[in-house]
Formats: sequence, structure tokens, C-alpha cells
Amino acid sequence: MKISFELEPADIERFHEAPARAERRVACADECDIIEAARHGLQTLPIECAPGYIRRRLLQVVELVDMLEDEAWALPQPERSEVLKLLAYFSDPEDMIPDDVEVIGLLDDAIMLELLLRQIRHVVVAYDDFRAAREALGEPADADARLAQARELARRRGQLQARMRRRRVRDALARAAGSAGA
Repeated sequence: MKISFELEPADIERFHEAPARAERRVACADECDIIEAARHGLQTLPIECAPGYIRRRLLQVVELVDMLEDEAWALPQPERSEVLKLLAYFSDPEDMIPDDVEVIGLLDDAIMLELLLRQIRHVVVAYDDFRAAREALGEPADADARLAQARELARRRGQLQARMRRRRVRDALARAAGSAGA
């Protein structure tokens, strides 16, 4: 089933305020605290009884935490800040619908996560490709193979992060051109 709804300007403003509030939290909080708050939310929110759409969005938060903690991926700061902003929003207790309201309490979280995940989709895709490349390399047999694998993984990481940035710039330019033509 597909459900559609229309947001009025005041509703949209509230949705814009949430990421701005999250951005302010990122600016004055320690990265470890934001990650820990996201983990706490994952452990305490009623995710298992949420509808599938909501559950899938919330479980993507786990992947984002893994991404930030993956030393081999070494996500650069500009993209890291975007992921942290998403995690800060996720762990914000002051959202539109209180999280403990059965069935719909996490709906606003899922909607905002969807919107924010779209903004960082190239980061997520690049990380997925990086994990696949690392898995394809397998477990090195000895120290020489481990060194060769580390070099290859670093090379692949550089390629993927460069692609990620190109795509983000391309999308930003397309949005700017679209809003200028409107």
C-alpha cells in the first residue's frame, strides 16, 4: 500500500528546522557522543514493532554508525559531518511525533531519515562499494599480501571517495540550475 500526504508550508518549515537543529548539535557536540546517542536510540526505540518502512529506515542508522567507525574507509570531514548531522537528528528526542506513540511515533523519524539519506546517497553507495571491494579481496595469507591488500584498498577508497564527491557536486549543480530555472 502506498500512502501520500500533503505538507503545508508550516509543516515543511518544521521539517527544515529539524536538520538545522541537528547541525547545531553537531557543531557543539563530540562525535563520540553523537554516535553513542544514536546507538542508544537504536537500543531503546520500539523498532521491532514499527511498520516495515520505518524499520528499514531506522536500521540504516546502524550502517551509518558502522561507516563512521570504519577506519579503513576514513570518511573525509565534509561527508562525515553530513552523516553526523543525520545521526544527531535521529537521536533528537524533540521531534514532531513523540517516539513512544505506538505505530506512528517513529514516522517523522523515518521521513526525515529518508530525506537526509537522499542527501548523502552518494556517500552510502560509495561505502557499500568499498565494503564489497574489501570483501572481494578476501583474507590475506601473509604480511606481504596484507600490505598489497592495504595498498589496493587505499587506492580503491580514493577512487570511490573521488567519485562520491563528483556525484555530489554534479547533483548540487543540477539542483542550483533547476532552482534558477524555476
